This record gives sequence, C-alpha cells and structure tokens, in this order.
Amino acid sequence: MTLRRALGVAATDLYHQAWRLIILNVLLGAAVLAVVLASIAVRPAVLLAVLIGPVVAAVMHCAVTLAQTEELRLAEVITGLRRHWQRGLLLGALLVIVAAVGAVVVPFYAHAGMWAWPLAAVSLYLLLLFGVFQLALWPLAVFEVQRPLATVARDAARAFLRRPIGFLGLVVALAIVNAVGVAAAILPFLTLTIAYSFLVSAHFALPKNPAREA
Repeated sequence: MTLRRALGVAATDLYHQAWRLIILNVLLGAAVLAVVLASIAVRPAVLLAVLIGPVVAAVMHCAVTLAQTEELRLAEVITGLRRHWQRGLLLGALLVIVAAVGAVVVPFYAHAGMWAWPLAAVSLYLLLLFGVFQLALWPLAVFEVQRPLATVARDAARAFLRRPIGFLGLVVALAIVNAVGVAAAILPFLTLTIAYSFLVSAHFALPKNPAREA
C-alpha cells in the first residue's frame, strides 16, 4: 500500500472507530506518562519503560485487527495483551537498551573532540535508522505472531530495504501529525494522533488485505 493510501484508509478507520481509538490512545499515553513521572521521581524507575512494550503490542494488535478486518472491539486490547505480552517485553527491552546506549555514545563522541564528530553523526544516524525500522517491525511482529521473532525481524528488514524512501516519508508524515496533536492538545494522548500513527503503520507495513481492496 502506498503511503498516501495508508494515510487515507487509516483516516477512514479513525472516523468509524473514533471512540474506541480514543480509549486506546489514552491507555498508551497514560502508560508512557506514568513511566516518565516515575522516572522523574526516582531515576532507576526509567527501567519501567520496558513494561510499555506489552501495552504497545496490545495497541498495535488492535490497530492491525482494525486494518485487516475494518472491525474493532475493545476486548481486543485484552486479547492483544495476552497474546503478545512476551514479544512486547522483548521489543520494549530492546528499545530501552538501544536508547540507553545511544544516550551515552552520542554525547560521548560529540564532546570528545572534532576527530570524533563523524562517529557521533554515524551513531545518531544509526539510532534514527533503528527508530524508523520500528515502524516495519512492530506491525509485522504482531501480525505474524506464530513465527519466530528473529524471522519476523529479517522480514521487516527486507520490507524496510525495499521501500526505504516510503518508510522515511512515513516518519515525516507521522512526525507532522503528532506535532499538530501536541500543538492542539498539549499532551498527544489527549488527541488521536498516537492511535492514528499505529493505524497508518499497520496499513503501510503489512500485506494488502484483498477484502479491503475490493
């Protein structure tokens, strides 16, 4: 599916399932906010960010279900959490580890002198690339739950390499959408931008559903 069509179809889904997606948006936003506030109060609490992984997986399950079937029940949140919590923990832990390493490596090279600036730039580029890769990985990890995660990751990498410009365009589009959401509501989880981002990613990254293309 092209990026333009993914944005349009996701907007249609958003319109028809708005109140359910608002609940999902608040659920994920509240989980992130809780970890942020806990981390401010107690620095080691930042490790709780790993627990956001299962919540992200549950919300992505709902997005994938809606993208594939045009239907969504709130009970899918529980189904998604039960089905994907282990995979969500693994992916969440990976995100935390990579973010922690990046938070150390990039400033270290940036302040080490001019000789290390290229290394800082490369490190930052790799971090950004890893972030873009998540848009291919998470929808596929939920969609192909029966397959080993390593196999799914390879498939996601191939999908990303086949359409690198498309995924970069997806990042730009979602950044704009969420920036507008922040400007409109101060906190993005008070809008539908997070849920919409999940929907667009699901439509863009997953194989076409013939029933929806009919």
